[in-house]
Amino acid sequence: MTAVTVRPVERSDHAEWRRLWTAYLEFYETSVSEVVYETTWRRLFTEGEFEPNGMLAIVEGSPVGLVHYLMHRTCWSEKNNCYLQDLFADPQMRGKGVGRALIEAVYAEADRLGAGAVYWTTQEFNHTARRLYDRVARKTPFIKYQR
Repeated sequence: MTAVTVRPVERSDHAEWRRLWTAYLEFYETSVSEVVYETTWRRLFTEGEFEPNGMLAIVEGSPVGLVHYLMHRTCWSEKNNCYLQDLFADPQMRGKGVGRALIEAVYAEADRLGAGAVYWTTQEFNHTARRLYDRVARKTPFIKYQR
């Protein structure tokens, strides 16, 4: 397994963050406007309990993976939940522990913050990622609806 370090996104990471997030969006055959890129980048550095957060996976000094996550209230518990929103590893780094390291870093941060649960969604066809997810989490029977 490759030595992976995970750390919070820093302001100096903008170009690599954008590269990784763009690749993630392209994987899901979507895109966002420049305004959304700028807004998301700004929010990653905005103080607040419910603002989004980002971390990068670093291998040999280079960013090779990205995760965005955020805390939110729930009506089912006194504790907040943690939503792992975006997770991406460079294609050449898949199967080398990058995704697992990013998920475990979110788990650790959620534990530190006292979250009741960490959860995420993925598309059914994302078989490579789902093999990892089946090892680090429990699949739920819920189906997502969206307007």
